[in-house]
Amino acid sequence: MPEFEGKVALITGGGTGIGRATALLLARYGVNIAVNYSRSRDDAEATAADAQAAGASAIAVKANVGDETQVRAMVTETVDKLGRLDFLVNNAGTTHAAPLADLDAITDENWDDIFRVNVKGTFYASRAAIPEMRKNGGGHIVNVSSIAGINARGSSIPYSMSKAAIINLTKSLAIGQAPDIQVNAVAPGVVETRWIVGWEEFTSAHREHTPMKRLAQPEDVANTIYGLLLNDFVTGHTVVIDGGRML
Repeated sequence: MPEFEGKVALITGGGTGIGRATALLLARYGVNIAVNYSRSRDDAEATAADAQAAGASAIAVKANVGDETQVRAMVTETVDKLGRLDFLVNNAGTTHAAPLADLDAITDENWDDIFRVNVKGTFYASRAAIPEMRKNGGGHIVNVSSIAGINARGSSIPYSMSKAAIINLTKSLAIGQAPDIQVNAVAPGVVETRWIVGWEEFTSAHREHTPMKRLAQPEDVANTIYGLLLNDFVTGHTVVIDGGRML
């Protein structure tokens, strides 16, 4: 895709799942890739190597997105090594599972950890990236939310609330940073990644009640992210990718 050639994308949580699929898709279209990781160094380096094999320049960059100092250093390293920043995909996330009916199962530490990574991390990365994007005339941010942020049926109450907060943050950033920065979100249903290991009964029921009769694949989400990055007149929206599950 000529309009993508030489541009740079930073993908948080980019070593596996949705992040990896997005990195490899964009690399095939000529985008150079910074693959962020916090703990999964081997996965991030493998994704960067595969992006290089697809013809892109790619690096793995360590940072805990819940730490603003590390986030700023991550953006600086990306620009120093790849020359610019055009796209940010806020994909890093965490959860602590707790039944919705069991309020005592949720600790203060759960709340703090989930919101620090999922919400503050999305904000920190966006705030650090936007000035670099403006040096190139603008850019795109895509935040990874979840249908849990819409229907409140996530792995825990804090997780669902964090994903709802991302949808609201997406709108606020889209309003405040227009017209040169576009900000959108994707809200996947259950995606077939390592997150679902051990949840076979739940995923089987989810698949059965989904009109498309399958779980989302990371590539389904990556394709939607790519479409949002390609479009120059969509901002502030959240695209649901659930195979019709919420119908």
